[in-house]
Amino acid sequence: MARVLFVNAGAEGHINPTLGVVRELIRRGEQVVYFTTENMRDRIKETGASVRTFDTEKFVKAFLKGGRSHLLSRVNGLLRTTDIVIPAVLEQTKGEQYDYMIHDSMFGCGRLLAQILNLPAINSCTSFAFQQTTFDRMLDHFSRRLPAEINERVQQDFQQIVSSVQKRYRVKIGSAYEVFCNPAPLTIVYTTKQFQPEGESFDETYKFVGPSIAPRSHVRFDFSELDTSSLIYISLGTVINQAVDFYKLCIQAFADTKHTVILSVGRQTRIEDLGEIPGNFVVRNYVPQLEILQRAKLFITHGGMNSTSEGLYYGVPLIVIPQSADQPLIAQRVANLGAGIQLKQEGLTPAGLRKEAERILEDSSFRNVCRKIGNSFRAAGGYQRAVDEIFAYKRSLGITE
Repeated sequence: MARVLFVNAGAEGHINPTLGVVRELIRRGEQVVYFTTENMRDRIKETGASVRTFDTEKFVKAFLKGGRSHLLSRVNGLLRTTDIVIPAVLEQTKGEQYDYMIHDSMFGCGRLLAQILNLPAINSCTSFAFQQTTFDRMLDHFSRRLPAEINERVQQDFQQIVSSVQKRYRVKIGSAYEVFCNPAPLTIVYTTKQFQPEGESFDETYKFVGPSIAPRSHVRFDFSELDTSSLIYISLGTVINQAVDFYKLCIQAFADTKHTVILSVGRQTRIEDLGEIPGNFVVRNYVPQLEILQRAKLFITHGGMNSTSEGLYYGVPLIVIPQSADQPLIAQRVANLGAGIQLKQEGLTPAGLRKEAERILEDSSFRNVCRKIGNSFRAAGGYQRAVDEIFAYKRSLGITE
């Protein structure tokens, strides 16, 4: 039995793929202490892990302070979270011993904590994996789009914050890539090499285990009186989902059609702000996504990796309307593979959305591609394969099970 320190942030897309992994680790005898933001306490507690938290509001404020216009600005935001995460973890683990740690690929200062605590580290990658050459190309792409004075200011901020963090915590930061991707000797990637862009270029330290789909608690949802023969599911995820105008557009697009539409608008949107809800719509602040996707014929999504993977896992064609972050990359991959299409929210009309939805529903090639991808996802092994790889890594380090 080993003691495991798990560090992550409070976004569902980063948390949900780890739930099955944590349950399986505990089932196989590991003791897991999981650090995350307070809003995820109950979800993690259900896995059997011991849950400890850091301040959600301060964490988000620190991350967003870096800005969003430049990739390096986001790196700076991640660096700013060190003063929230690191002191909380060090204080709450004082005097405790751990055998290894698992950290998120982006949030949670994982690489830095591994240095401070001198622990073997495993990287939990819930989006596409990035090698340094790819990350550097992305950084250069962002830089070319912005004025020189902005690039200079952001670079200066990066150097100043790096210097401060290195001095304060006695750690080494070699590059922006290390901050953004937290590379480790073992990286668990929750997709397949086939879905990962340039998947064959990754070495054996990257283990592509496919989506980690595990049962999770959810609100009750009654399907008994719903016609699911042509079910469309619409969701923009759980983070950037305050999009009343888009939700109204969807209502206009599919009102009084033959389709049953389930629209999830997030907890921060007031359903009454959407106006009259047509009879063929079910609108909720939160829904059991996995149950719905097992019945859906089309998924209109923001293209977060978690939602995209879950849709494809169940063979559901996608219309991807990216909002931010890595979603444009994911949308492009979906389109390139023929598993759906990418649309821009800007300039989108109800008639245009309805036309594209009808096209995908009528063209069986999309569903055939999605079925093949779903089969490959399931064959990859999911959270059970992830734990197999973690245990193999343990054995290589001489950590007894």
